[in-house]
Amino acid sequence: MSVRRADRLFQIVQHLRARRLTTAAHLAEFLEVSERTVYRDIRDLSLSGIPVKGEAGVGYCIDPSFELTALMFTPDELEAVVVGLRMVRAFGGPGLRAAVIPALDKVALALPKGRRAEIDKPQIYAPAIHAHRNIDSLIDTIRMAVDHRSILELRYTDNSGSATLRPVRPLALHFWGSTWTLAAWCEMRVDFRSFRLDRMQACLPTGATFEDEEGKTLADYLKCVRAE
Repeated sequence: MSVRRADRLFQIVQHLRARRLTTAAHLAEFLEVSERTVYRDIRDLSLSGIPVKGEAGVGYCIDPSFELTALMFTPDELEAVVVGLRMVRAFGGPGLRAAVIPALDKVALALPKGRRAEIDKPQIYAPAIHAHRNIDSLIDTIRMAVDHRSILELRYTDNSGSATLRPVRPLALHFWGSTWTLAAWCEMRVDFRSFRLDRMQACLPTGATFEDEEGKTLADYLKCVRAE
């Protein structure tokens, strides 16, 4: 069964890290490819910055000081992760906020020791204001309903100020900087609707669940939004 090239390159790196010296013939046998393929892969690994030592006919190894982690972030990628988590801590519901610090700790531990100070480098902050704390419980309730495909019953005040009771299929949560909205299939209107969380008077799981139906999925909702 053929292996994706990216997976093969990863296997080569791991194999070289576990041994002092490995020949191209051994790698070719291990990976079930030709030696020519191994030579090409070794060359490309070297060009990408992996410190592979050795030469054809002798063997290859990787500098022992090299650390391969699951999270090989560029500085911009790492900043994006840190800033994104800070925004979640400021604007997400209680469940997501509680996950931010452990997530940052895991990102730091996944980095090489020499780069861990970069976690504190980004000077872009999202202050933990209280503008959305009145909908904290709604965010968590709806997020769980989206994940578990649970039908919700909303007591909702529309644009005209009229209160309605609506069973909906929650599809996705969207944050617009100042407002959270729920994208849903509204069973009462038999159509897609977007509901502002700050206009929900109540949001209760009904105990019923739903399966994807053609014309009622998140993908269908997004098609409608693009068309509009």
